[in-house]
Amino acid sequence: MNSKDDPLLFVTGVLGVTEIEPWQREALGLIGKHDRLSIRSGHGVGKTTLLAWLVLWFLLTRQDAKIPVTANSQDQLRDTIWPEIAKWHRRLPEPLRMMVEVAAERVFMKNQPEAAFAVQRTASKERPEALQGFHADHILFLVDEASGIADIVFEVGSGALSTPGAKAVLAGNPTRSNGFFYETHHRLHDRWRTMRVNSEDVARARGHIDDIIARYGKDSNAYRVRVLGEFPTADDEAVIPLELVESAVTRQVEKLDWMPVWGLDVARFGDDRTALAKRQANRLLGPVVSWHGLDLMATTGRLQREYEDTPDEDKPSEILVDSIGLGAGVVDRGNELRLPVRGVNVGEGAAIRQQYQRLRDELWFRGREWFAEKTVSIPEDRLLMAELTAPLYSFSSAGRIIVESKDDMKKRGLRSPDLADAFLLTFAGGLQRPRRGATGWRKRLGLKSAWSA
Repeated sequence: MNSKDDPLLFVTGVLGVTEIEPWQREALGLIGKHDRLSIRSGHGVGKTTLLAWLVLWFLLTRQDAKIPVTANSQDQLRDTIWPEIAKWHRRLPEPLRMMVEVAAERVFMKNQPEAAFAVQRTASKERPEALQGFHADHILFLVDEASGIADIVFEVGSGALSTPGAKAVLAGNPTRSNGFFYETHHRLHDRWRTMRVNSEDVARARGHIDDIIARYGKDSNAYRVRVLGEFPTADDEAVIPLELVESAVTRQVEKLDWMPVWGLDVARFGDDRTALAKRQANRLLGPVVSWHGLDLMATTGRLQREYEDTPDEDKPSEILVDSIGLGAGVVDRGNELRLPVRGVNVGEGAAIRQQYQRLRDELWFRGREWFAEKTVSIPEDRLLMAELTAPLYSFSSAGRIIVESKDDMKKRGLRSPDLADAFLLTFAGGLQRPRRGATGWRKRLGLKSAWSA
């Protein structure tokens, strides 16, 4: 058998790869012999590397070869798959490397750029034609983040996928228990070769397993999806379990020597509340206070009064304000008043991008970790407790955590968790030690009263 029908031989003999994960070796063998392969996997197992190998193998072993590479986000194609293709392209023997060009959205054979190429195709409900329109003697469909691809995309592309001789590889975290990707491992199992890749069995992926256990628990859907490579169960999961919150109520804990941090969630709609939480390291200092019906200037004035009425030794190092919507105005006016405010856009990307979709999602799980330490204390605030334990979480197509939005909670008949969001904003900043010898934040910085600004 030559490397045309043996991608494993191509990877070892042409690319010179000596360290191949057992599951990658098995997958390469299956792809050489079969036309359809669906791979569900945990996180960090080397899935992107496999797809990059397949692109170069298919192009360099066939004439008139076309490879649509599909995902549901342009970022995944541009920032993850294409750089991996470029990395392995650089490792080709020079004569072969000179035959292939890796461009921004295409990889092609220089001697036949319109007949032999791989191309990025973003798939969505609005653009379901990602798998259509490809005609060649040899076609390889590569679908990444397959669990997040809308069924309409596969319905529209079913003819192309069924073309005699065309190969198709679906891969991704199994983030939802429905849809075409799910069915290839169940109802359509007789028509697809399937694999499950457990992160526990992959040395390179083991570094994140303890973190997943600590954050979500070994019995969670997060562990099933991101480690075991299993589809989630039907059970809904709360971000913060009730038992963690209840055990923290009025718990006796040691006072730690850190400055307080405040979080302010500013109301966006008529029935929403503006909420202010005050946390000092391992203690929530009191019930989260809230109000509604105040405009931007009145809200800033109330925040100013809260700050001025606080003893200097208890003043916060930062007041973290959700800067989406009216919150941006509170930040601007607060800065004019020389309050220690900082805007936090909870809709932006998370710091840990591989785990969370947005910063808001990450903050909720930072709160969960705080409660899980079991050395923390909150007052008996039943409304806050209800809000902390109400949101559920799910997964994006890339396996990232998504916390239920306020709008979705309202659809379930629940109130917007404004108190909880204010508390969780306190985790958007770092802790700061008090500066000895100073009598307050303004004196340390040599500032006058904010009302004189």
